[in-house]
Amino acid sequence: MTIRMHIGLDDTDSTSGGCTTYIAALPVEQLSHLSSKGTDPGIVFLSKPEIPEEVKAFAQSAITGIVTLKEAIRLIRKFGGEALGFNTCRGIIGALAAVGETFQGDHTYEVIAYRTQENLGSKRRVDKASIFKMERLTQPFTFNNVDEEKQRVIITPRGPDPIFCGIRGETPEVVKKAFELIKPLEQVERWVIFRTNQGTDAHLTRATALSELKPYTSIIARGIVSKEPWVVPLRHVLFSIRDGSGEVDCAAYEPTGTLRKIAKELVIGDAVEVYGAVRKRSRGKSLTVNLEKINVLSLAPKVTYQNPVCGACGKRLESMGKGQGFRCKKCGARFENAVKVKVVEERTLKPGLYFTSPRSQRHLTKPLRRYGLEKRGLDAKAMLRDWHS
Repeated sequence: MTIRMHIGLDDTDSTSGGCTTYIAALPVEQLSHLSSKGTDPGIVFLSKPEIPEEVKAFAQSAITGIVTLKEAIRLIRKFGGEALGFNTCRGIIGALAAVGETFQGDHTYEVIAYRTQENLGSKRRVDKASIFKMERLTQPFTFNNVDEEKQRVIITPRGPDPIFCGIRGETPEVVKKAFELIKPLEQVERWVIFRTNQGTDAHLTRATALSELKPYTSIIARGIVSKEPWVVPLRHVLFSIRDGSGEVDCAAYEPTGTLRKIAKELVIGDAVEVYGAVRKRSRGKSLTVNLEKINVLSLAPKVTYQNPVCGACGKRLESMGKGQGFRCKKCGARFENAVKVKVVEERTLKPGLYFTSPRSQRHLTKPLRRYGLEKRGLDAKAMLRDWHS
C-alpha cells in the first residue's frame, strides 16, 4: 500500500547559517539540529491522498495576509496531521502553508546550489562573466540573474547561509542548463531543483477600494494621484493617491532605483495602479503602500504658470509683489494688470507598467520578463528525472 505523505518545513533560516531549502535538501541530517537561537523551525506531516481545501485556503491566506499558529494547529489536528516545532514554533505556520501550496496555478522553478562546509561565511567565488553570458543565453526563460543598472550579480547571496547560488526560471530544464553555464570557482557540495511560487505575484490581492487596504497585506489598487511627489531623507520618493473611498500614501524607496524616477514624474490627476505591501499607520501618517510596481494608466496635463513676457522688448517680466503686477527689468516697462501665463508642458512619462530594480525585487514579485509566460495547472511531465545531485 502506497501512502502519500506531504511534508512542509519553514523558518529554519538564521544568522548563524541556517536555510529552509537546505534543510529540505538534507532532512535526515538536519532535523535533529534545529534549535539555533533566533529561528523557530517547524515541520508538518500530513498523510492524505489529496490536500484538503481548507489547508489550501490557509496557504493562500498565509501568502497574502496574516494567519496564526492557533489556526495552523487546529487544521493539523482536524486532518490528522502531525507537527513538530522548536522555540516559539512559528515555523509550523509556514510549514503548513508549504503543504497547502500545490502550485496548480502559475509557478516557477529554482535550482539552488550549496556550498561546502569550509566555505561557509566567505565571499562566493564565481566567474562573473559566465553569469552575464548565462543571462544572455537563457533569457527570457530565466529571470533576476543580474542587475543591469548596477552591473551586479544577484544570483549569489552575501550572508553566511549555505547557498552558493539560486537561478530561477520557467522549467526544470532551463534552470539546470543555466546552472551548467556558470563557472563556480569553489566546490559545490550539492544542488536541488525546487518548484516555487517565486516571480508569480502570488502575494498580491486586488483591492476594489482604497478603504479596503489593511496593514501587512500586499495589494493591487487603483487611484488618482492627489498629492505631488515629494522627497524625504535618504532620497525616498512619496506621493498620494485617492479614490472615492479614501486616500493612501505610496513610497518608492531609494533602493528601488528606476521606480523612484517614475514616481517623481507623476503629477496630480494621473491615474495609476499601485502594487505593494501595506505598511501600518504611524503617528500623523496614513497607511503607506511600499511600492513594487506602478502601472501608469493615463496622464493628466502637466500645467505650470510662468511670468508673461514684455510686450516692448520680449524679455520675461518679474513680479512686483502679490497683486502689484509685473515689470521689465531690462526696459523698465510696467504692466499692472498682467497675470501669469498658463503653460501645458509635454510629458516625458508614458503610460505603462514600471518595476523596481531587480536587486530590490521581492522573491514573489513577477518581473516584466515573466508576463505572458504564466502557467495554468501543473504538468507532471515537467519534472526532470535528474533534479538533484
